[in-house]
Amino acid sequence: MSTPPGPPSAPASTPPVLRSADAILDALDPDQRDVALALSGPVCVLAGAGTGKTRAITHRIAYGVRTGSYPPTSVLAVTFTARAAGEMRTRLRELGAHGVQARTFHAAALRQLGYFWPKVVGGAPPRILEHKASAVAEAARRIGVSVDRVAVRDLSSEVEWSKVSLVTADDYVRACAAIDRDAPAGYDHQTVARLITAYEDVKTERSVIDFEDVLLMLGDMLAHQGSVADQVRRQYRHFVVDEYQDVSPLQQFLLDQWLGGRDELCVVGDPSQTIYSFTGATPHHLLTFTRTHPGARVVRLVRDYRSTPQVVTLANRLLSRAGRAGGGHTALELVAQRPSGPPVAFTAYEDDEAEATGIAARIGRLVEAGTRPSEIAVLYRTNGQSEAFEAALADAGIGYLVRGGERFFQRKEVRDAIVLLRGAARSADPDVPMPETVRDVLVSAGWSAEPPAARGAARERWDSMQALVALADDVAALAASSGDPTTVATFIAELQERAAAQHAPTVEGVTLASLHAAKGLEWDAVFLAGTSEGLMPISLAETDEAVAEERRLLYVGITRAREHLELSFARSRNPGGRATRKRTRFLDGLWPAEAEGRVAGRRPRPGEARLRLTGEYDVALFDALCEWRREVALETDKPAFTVLVDDTLAAIAETRPSTVAQLARINGLGPAKIDRYGAVLLGLVAGSAH
Repeated sequence: MSTPPGPPSAPASTPPVLRSADAILDALDPDQRDVALALSGPVCVLAGAGTGKTRAITHRIAYGVRTGSYPPTSVLAVTFTARAAGEMRTRLRELGAHGVQARTFHAAALRQLGYFWPKVVGGAPPRILEHKASAVAEAARRIGVSVDRVAVRDLSSEVEWSKVSLVTADDYVRACAAIDRDAPAGYDHQTVARLITAYEDVKTERSVIDFEDVLLMLGDMLAHQGSVADQVRRQYRHFVVDEYQDVSPLQQFLLDQWLGGRDELCVVGDPSQTIYSFTGATPHHLLTFTRTHPGARVVRLVRDYRSTPQVVTLANRLLSRAGRAGGGHTALELVAQRPSGPPVAFTAYEDDEAEATGIAARIGRLVEAGTRPSEIAVLYRTNGQSEAFEAALADAGIGYLVRGGERFFQRKEVRDAIVLLRGAARSADPDVPMPETVRDVLVSAGWSAEPPAARGAARERWDSMQALVALADDVAALAASSGDPTTVATFIAELQERAAAQHAPTVEGVTLASLHAAKGLEWDAVFLAGTSEGLMPISLAETDEAVAEERRLLYVGITRAREHLELSFARSRNPGGRATRKRTRFLDGLWPAEAEGRVAGRRPRPGEARLRLTGEYDVALFDALCEWRREVALETDKPAFTVLVDDTLAAIAETRPSTVAQLARINGLGPAKIDRYGAVLLGLVAGSAH
C-alpha cells in the first residue's frame, strides 16, 4: 500500500552516525534524559530559553529509533520555521535517525495534500497564492473600499488571523467582540467581515488557495475521508511538536486529525516565549495540555547552557517582576550553567543617532577583541529602526546583514556559484578533496582567500561565497568523522536540501533583526536597542495582555545573548531634540541606580558627571585628545569614534594615566588600541598642564 511521500534521502556528505542507545542518553543532562526516556505519550516538555530543548527531543527520537520503539518512518516532528526544521533534520541524521520526517506544519501538510488530492478530488491541486495582497486588494475593490499599500498589508494580516483562528466571515464580528480585538485602523468589523467573504470569492474565481487553506483542506480531508485518515494514521504513529506555545487553533485542528484520538504526542514549549499572538498563536494548548491529556508526563528543562549567570539573572528578574509572567502562568526560573561573565550593560544615549554610533563603536571593540561579527546582533522592536544601525555600521566599516532581507539561496551570487559547482561535479578529480575543489570553482566566481578591503556589494558577494566555502569544510569534517569521503556532487545535494528548507549557512556579518525575527536564534553578544516607552512596550500595546506580551518579547531578546548583553535607549529622536523619552517600565528596579541620569553619546561638558566616572576631568586635555583623534581620523579616512569614543577620551582626561598599566584599566582601551596609540596618549597626558 502506498504512503504519503517522505523527505528526500540524506546526502552522503552527512552520513548517519550509528550511536548506541546508551551513548545517546549519555549526552544528556538528567532532565533531558527524562525527556528521552519518556518514549510513550502524552509528554509535555516545558523548556526554558537555552535549556537544550532541540537536543532533548532529537535525542528522544533517536533513542526511540535506536531501541526499536519507533520505526523511523512512523515519526513526524513539526515545528514553525524552515530553519528550525532543517536544524532538526541535520541533528537527527547525525544521530543516525534517518527516515524521520521533520518539517514545518505547512510543509508537512502541503506534501500530504498534494499526495491525496488526485485520489480524493481529482486532477492537480490548486495553485498556492504566494501573497495575499493582490487578492485582498481585489476584494476591497469589489466591496467598494478604498485601500493603499499599507491598508492592504494590514487587511491581509487580519484575513490571515481570522483563518488561523478558525473564525469565519459570519463569526468575525462576534469573535472580535468576545476578545476585544480591534479591526485594522480605518475600518470597522462589519467591513472586514465583508472583505473576508469577497477574498474567498476572489480565490475561488482564480482557482488558487492560500497557505492557511492547505492546513484547513488537509484537516477537513482527514476528518471526512476515512480511507485517507487511516492511511496517514498508519504511517505516522508518533508526533513531536516544537514551539507548542505558538500553535494556532488551525494548526491544533490539523494536529488533532493527524492523531485521530491517539495520545502518542510529545509537545515542547515555553509560555514565557509566546510573542506571536497577533498572528493567532496561543499558549492555551500548552497551558491546558495536562487537562486535555490526563496522565501526561511533564518534564521541566531549566538548566540554561546558553547564557552567563548575569544574563540569566536579568531574564529571571524581568519575568518575576510581572508576577505570573503577565499571562496567567508561573514562569520557569532558569538556572545558569555557564561560568560568570561580564556584567550586563545599561546605557542611555542622547539621541537615536548617538545610540547607533555608540553601539557600532562597541561592536568594533568586540570585533577587535576577537568576537566574530556573525556572533553579534543588534535587536530592536520595529524594522524601521534598522536604518540608523545600517548607516552606523557602514560608517564604521563593519559588515552586517538584515534578517528578513533577501534569502541566502535567492542571492544571485549564490545561484551562480551553485550552477558552477554543478558543472564541476561532473568533471571533478576524485583525488582532490571536496573543499579544495569548491574553493577552486569559487575563485572563478570572484571569491578569494582574503575579503575585499571595501564594503558594499563586493563584500556582500564575498561573504556569500565565503559562507559556501565554510559549509564545504563543515560537511567534509562531519563526513570524515565517520570515515566516509565526500564529493562535490554530495555537497550539491546538501545545498539543494538546505535550499529547499531555507537552512542557510552562516554569513559573516553583524545581524540586525527585529525582536520577533530573533526568536530561536542566539549570539555571543546582543545589543537591545530602543528600550524606551513607546517602543518597549510599543505604543500600540494598550491592553494588559498586549503589554504582557511586550514584556515576553523583551525576555526573548535578553535570552538571545550568550555572554555580552547591553540594553540601551535614546532620550530624544534627533540630535538636539528634547529629551522626552524614558526607559521602559519593564526595567524598573532592574536598571542600575548608578546608571540613572547618565547619558552617553555626547561630548562631556566641564563639571558634568560622566558615565562610569564621577570625578572632574581636565577640559584642556580633553580638547587636546579630541584634536589628536580628529587628525588620526583624517589620516586613516575613518570616523573619529572608531579611533576612540568620547567616553574613553574623557576617562583619560579624568584619570591622567602615566603608565600603560593605568591606560589598560580604562574602558575602551584594549591591547590593540594601546599598542597603536598608547605612547601618543601618554605623551599628550604628560605634556598637558594641570
